[in-house]
Amino acid sequence: MKKRIVLALGGNALQKNGETTAEAQKKVAITVGEIVAELADKYDIIIAHGNGPQVGNILIHEESAATKQAPAMPLETAVAMSQGQIGYWLTQAINNALIKQNKRRKVVTVVSQIVVDKNDPAFNNPTKPIGQFYTKEQAQKLAKQNHWTVKEDAGRGWRRVVASPLPVDIIEKNTIRELVDNGVVVIAAGGGGIPVYRTKITKRIKGIDAVIDKDYAAEKLAELVKADIFVSVTAVPNVYLNYGSPDQKPVHQITTKEVKDLIKYGYFKPGSMLPKVEAAIKFARHGGAGIITDISHLKSALDGKAGTIITS
Repeated sequence: MKKRIVLALGGNALQKNGETTAEAQKKVAITVGEIVAELADKYDIIIAHGNGPQVGNILIHEESAATKQAPAMPLETAVAMSQGQIGYWLTQAINNALIKQNKRRKVVTVVSQIVVDKNDPAFNNPTKPIGQFYTKEQAQKLAKQNHWTVKEDAGRGWRRVVASPLPVDIIEKNTIRELVDNGVVVIAAGGGGIPVYRTKITKRIKGIDAVIDKDYAAEKLAELVKADIFVSVTAVPNVYLNYGSPDQKPVHQITTKEVKDLIKYGYFKPGSMLPKVEAAIKFARHGGAGIITDISHLKSALDGKAGTIITS
C-alpha cells in the first residue's frame, strides 16, 4: 500500500519575490504541480496550503470597493474565496503535470470547513493581523464602525487583528478520506480552512470570523485521514538553531522530546517556525513522521535524506 502524506504549503509558496498577480502565482504553482505529479505514483497525496498574502489581497479589494449596496464580504467568506482561487491554480497545475508525465490521476479541491470551539481563549485575545494598514485615526474609526479589534503592527501602521483558534474537527473529513482512498489527489483545508462552529442546541454549523493557522489545520487533517507523514513545506530546507546568525545550525533528525526542549529555550519564533514545529510534534506523537523542509528538498526529505524529520 502507498504511504499517505499531507503536504502543508505556506501561503508564500505560491508567491515568488512577492509578486501578487494571478499569472505570477500560477507560474509558481507549476513547480508544485510537477513535484506532486512525480510523487503521485509512490504516495497518496493531500495538499493543504496557506493563504496569507492571497486573502489579504481579497480583503483589500472587498474593503476598498464596499458600498451600502454591495458591502464587503466577511472574513470567513474571504477565506472560502481564497480556497477556490488557490485550489484552482493548484488543481490546474497538478492536472497539467500529470498529463505531461502521462499519468492518470484525478485531482480535486474540497472547500473545507474547520470546526473551532467558540469558547477558545483566542477569541478573547485577537492577535492575527489581516488586511491592509491604516493610520491610527482610520483604524479606530473602522474599529468602531465594524466592531473590529485593531492594533499597531511593528511600527508599520495599524491593522485589524482577529482570533486564531485551534482546529477541532473538519466537516468534510469523510469525503476527503473517501476521495484519497480512491486514488484522488486532494487539495483541502486551504488557508487553515473556513472557521465554523456548531451551535449548542441544534448543532447547526455557522461561520465565524477568525484565521486558523495553516499548519495546525493541516496536522488535524493528517490525523483525520490517517496519514503516515505530515510535511510543512516552508521557505527553508531545514529547521535551524540560531537562525539568521553566523552560527546557525540545521536540525536533521530529532525526537519530539528533544525538540520540545528547544521550544522551552525559545529557539523558534511564534508566527514563524514555532507553529510548524508544534504541528510536526503533535503528528509525530500520533505515530507518524513530521517533516519540515522546502519544496526543492521535498522528495529527498520524504526519502529521509533531507529536511528536519521529527519522530516520537
